[in-house]
Amino acid sequence: MKHLFKAVLFSLPILLASCGGDDSSKKEIKDPIKKVEKKAEAAKETSGPSYGIGPIAKGDVTLADEVDTEMAEKGKDVYMKMCTACHKPEKKFIGPAPKGVLSRRTPEWIMNMILNPEQMVKEDATARKLLMEYNGAPMANQNLTEEQARQVLEYFRTL
Repeated sequence: MKHLFKAVLFSLPILLASCGGDDSSKKEIKDPIKKVEKKAEAAKETSGPSYGIGPIAKGDVTLADEVDTEMAEKGKDVYMKMCTACHKPEKKFIGPAPKGVLSRRTPEWIMNMILNPEQMVKEDATARKLLMEYNGAPMANQNLTEEQARQVLEYFRTL
């Protein structure tokens, strides 16, 4: 009886491990979904520049060749008061650094992210990707006016 008990006790972990099945069937179910999601996201990113979701539409922002220094100074003031808790001008912090952002994003996208961060994170693939990159820390809506957002954008041009 002791030997039978030991035999059962010894074989129980092996039996349980073999009953668990392998994860390949689970991966096969998830992989096609992930592939479709990745293709859809890639299509959005390669279909042209994104203008974001919010009050600023394509073509609403015109950047002059020269930086408007007065507007940039006002934008710097707004940025220093409202944004520096999470953003450092030239390095990653809680949020991304704005230096060089105009080479990566359209002016409209930037302003929509400033003015409408909640909806951007819900509906814009790039904003969702940034949210995940920055550990799920959503951008706070500072309730800036369009004029203030445009001033901040002009300040970004000076970085």
